[in-house]
Amino acid sequence: MILLDTDIIIEVLDKKSDKGESLMLKIIESGERYCKSSVNLNEVLYCIDKYSIDSHLVLQIPTPGYSKGGSERSASLELTAERKSKSVPRIDAIIASVAINNGCSLYTLDEHLKFSKTQV
Repeated sequence: MILLDTDIIIEVLDKKSDKGESLMLKIIESGERYCKSSVNLNEVLYCIDKYSIDSHLVLQIPTPGYSKGGSERSASLELTAERKSKSVPRIDAIIASVAINNGCSLYTLDEHLKFSKTQV
């Protein structure tokens, strides 16, 4: 399963984005199911409300939760990055932990998420 990071979802929702169209084709061609995290749902809903985007399809995407194990993993990811002098925003460490704890590949455009399984 592929966990779609916020940046991927926003690009796909942007009807004028060639990058979004290309990303959606890549996701479809992979043949894998996809999901979003409960954490990045917050970021996506913010953008949907701010830019008046239809949220109907986004809300139907499966959404694994964030648990105690996710908290432990995200703290570890953030600390590991910090010890390597690499700053990772806490929210991104949380999203990556949801992907890892649910056995998902993380599709993201964020360069600082190099510790994730898959980067588009």
